[in-house]
Amino acid sequence: MRQKRCFVLIDGSNFYFKLKYLKLHYLLDFDFSHFSKMLIGEYRLTKCIYYIGKVRTDGTEKTQVLFNNQRKLFAHLKLHRVQYSLGYLLKSDNKFHEKGVDVNMAVDMLVATYENLCDHFILVSSDTDLLPAIKKAKEKQKTVEYIGFSHSPSLAMIANCSESRLLKREDLVPFAKMK
Repeated sequence: MRQKRCFVLIDGSNFYFKLKYLKLHYLLDFDFSHFSKMLIGEYRLTKCIYYIGKVRTDGTEKTQVLFNNQRKLFAHLKLHRVQYSLGYLLKSDNKFHEKGVDVNMAVDMLVATYENLCDHFILVSSDTDLLPAIKKAKEKQKTVEYIGFSHSPSLAMIANCSESRLLKREDLVPFAKMK
């Protein structure tokens, strides 16, 4: 029997803020390689993608720092063989809002489903905007696993995915260096 192929899709902003709550959010020290290996278990990892809004500089010191830090994150992800997919950041009321990230995730799920690029999706996201893509993938006989966080699970994701795992802080500590 052939090993089932797996895509790991990580909603970067969602992941960062869940880790931040747990005080484990130093992404430049996060071991994405071993984290994805832990997630996939017996599956064969076909692709791991980290989704994030692209920082653009506007001449301010704040955006330049964000831009430089994001470039460091991209290099770190590349070292761990994690691809990244970019949405964009919209600035309004002096705050940044991600746009297009969930659409990119949904499109990648649907393309992988219809082109039969994988058998199993692991979604590290609590974004319920992904539910239509999840339902379609399941209709096409793909399994979709929700990876959430025990301190703030998405009941809608649990109800609509094929399977679910809720990670606790102690599950994540081995992958994060403490500062």
